[in-house]
Amino acid sequence: MESFDALLVEQQGERFRATVQAIDETRLPDGDVLVEVLYSSVNYKDALAVTGRGKIIRGDYPFVPGIDLVGRVLASASPAWKPGDLVICTGWGIGENTWGGYSRRQRLRSEWLVRLPEGLTPREAMVIGTAGFTAMLSAMALADHGVTPDRGEVVVTGASGGVGSMAVAILAGRGYRVVASTGKASAHDYLAALGAARFLPREELGAGPRRPLDSARWAGAVDSVGGATLAAVISQTGRHGCIAACGLAGGHELHTTVFPFILRGVTLQGIDSNTCPQPVRRQAWENLARELSKEALQRMTTRVIPLEAIPEVSEDILAGRVQGRIV
Repeated sequence: MESFDALLVEQQGERFRATVQAIDETRLPDGDVLVEVLYSSVNYKDALAVTGRGKIIRGDYPFVPGIDLVGRVLASASPAWKPGDLVICTGWGIGENTWGGYSRRQRLRSEWLVRLPEGLTPREAMVIGTAGFTAMLSAMALADHGVTPDRGEVVVTGASGGVGSMAVAILAGRGYRVVASTGKASAHDYLAALGAARFLPREELGAGPRRPLDSARWAGAVDSVGGATLAAVISQTGRHGCIAACGLAGGHELHTTVFPFILRGVTLQGIDSNTCPQPVRRQAWENLARELSKEALQRMTTRVIPLEAIPEVSEDILAGRVQGRIV
């Protein structure tokens, strides 16, 4: 049987080691579609999984990380897919509960897959990846709650990160005036090129709310930070505004009051990109293919790397040394 390369994370006591090894199809998980993986991406969550620093992997070791992938169908027992189809898989626990994208081949369940939209190359799909998909779901949530560009500024927290930078590009492309909150002054030019209108230092929101109900500043927000930052954004969001909460880089606890919700009608909308229903998933990918320009995707791509480089790049991501997307 033909072998192929995969990045396997092994646990040795309290230590973790990630190496590229040759495996064959008998080691792949159950599923009704066999896919040749063309590209994956390296997200913050992937970096935690590869290094063993976060409790991301919930499957048995050795384990193949990678929370997203794009590939070509090699074989299918499902009538929904045939050999040669180009498909995307994000979420559904790949790279966490079941083996993910850091393998030349992967076996997946047919209901997890989305067809690669027209006009999008496989590489571009992974420049977008889970980060861009999550950002688009967030932008769709704002629109669904009536937050339109004429309502005022929207703030994006964690703007220099994967989800944040994608949200800046998507919202600016939709005509919003985007305020980017980031702790990296070195990222200002990059974010301005993606469409950010102005910047806030991370500390301005990271200190938390000054009062239970601060002066209204935002028509809406995309928050990938959580914690005190999210509490500040909630207290500063204007009447009938919406905050799309999609991350916890700054903490999982939220200390707020009911005042923004009952006095201003603010909506706090959770974004779950992992088990998002397929109709919404397909719409989000169609939106991404239509709205993100080739130029924006090129600006977001830091570099394309081989499997062997993932452990080193994971360390760089966790140390905050990466700007843009790694494919």
